[in-house]
Amino acid sequence: MARVAVIGLGGMGSRIARRLLDAGHELTAWNRTIAKAEELGVPVAASPAEAAARSEVVITMVADPLALQAVTEGAEGVAAGAREGTVIEMSTVGPVAIERLAAVLQTDLLDAPVLGSLSEAESGTLSIFVGGDQALFEHHRQLLEVLGKPIYVGPSGSGAAAKLVANSTLFTVIGAVGEAVALADALGLSREAAFDVLGRTALAAQAERRRPALESGEFPPRFPLRLARKDAELIAELSLDLRLVEAARSWLAETEGEDRDYAAVLERITRR
Repeated sequence: MARVAVIGLGGMGSRIARRLLDAGHELTAWNRTIAKAEELGVPVAASPAEAAARSEVVITMVADPLALQAVTEGAEGVAAGAREGTVIEMSTVGPVAIERLAAVLQTDLLDAPVLGSLSEAESGTLSIFVGGDQALFEHHRQLLEVLGKPIYVGPSGSGAAAKLVANSTLFTVIGAVGEAVALADALGLSREAAFDVLGRTALAAQAERRRPALESGEFPPRFPLRLARKDAELIAELSLDLRLVEAARSWLAETEGEDRDYAAVLERITRR
């Protein structure tokens, strides 16, 4: 069993920490809101640097690139405390942020963002896209398998890149479902008929999955809209000619309720 620090205990980070703790790893926690760390019943470090200094492996799971800089850089950051061992960065921050992190660390780094939401984090069924040295990945594979299925995708930054690729499909598919339903509305098809039609298309599974939320108007946050917007902006910053992603990004930007699920974009599209 390893000595592991988990930095960032939001919805995903707290579940990751709980699975590692239940698997028998020795855990140290740090979170900006101390009460969340105390709920785990494990030692709580005074700073990310202190948490890193106590541990062989440091896992960071934070909201965005700025939050990652805040917990890794400076006198109290992870980089100041992690002099050996491995940092495993599991947030969705994009390759540029990983390059910056690699430059400030004096220890090994894997970028390993996850695909999945709260239920997958809780059950240990996340897909984990891992970038970095392959031998280092193999060394930590067993630890990552506590959290889900790790997939090695290439050198440093590749995990962050793979996560943006995966999320681009989430955004474009949800936009396609919404626009198809909006088209059906405009053409006078009933919602029941529209979903029957979508059930015969490549969008069948997603349409069926999203139908109850669209009909009820309730979008509990599995993947909060604010985080989906952030991820879409990370893709936009690459300045590529990705027209479907750009269209999906514009719908996300116009959708209200940043802590609702990103699927609330369906409501925005069909009410237009």
